[in-house]
Amino acid sequence: MILYNVTIGVDQDIENEWLKWMKEKHIPDVMNTGFFNEFRIFKVLNQDQEETVSYSVQYFSDSIHKVVAYLNEHAPRLSEEHRIKFNNRHVAFRTLLEQVD
Repeated sequence: MILYNVTIGVDQDIENEWLKWMKEKHIPDVMNTGFFNEFRIFKVLNQDQEETVSYSVQYFSDSIHKVVAYLNEHAPRLSEEHRIKFNNRHVAFRTLLEQVD
């Protein structure tokens, strides 16, 4: 199992708008690419900064090749949509993990 994790910090004053957009637009767009089997979204609880709130959006795939294809074929466009929509109101970093049995 491969986990593509995107941790995103957003300004608190846009949290509800951002979360709604993620659930209704961005995450469905990512899932509709067909490269991921499921997703989960978590709110980060141990936060030091009062102005931002962070979320971990986790996408699961059964193949590193599918994730690489997603990153090459779809991620640039979808990331750019996110950047334009919430310009200067968020930060994001991505992590790619492999399940160890």
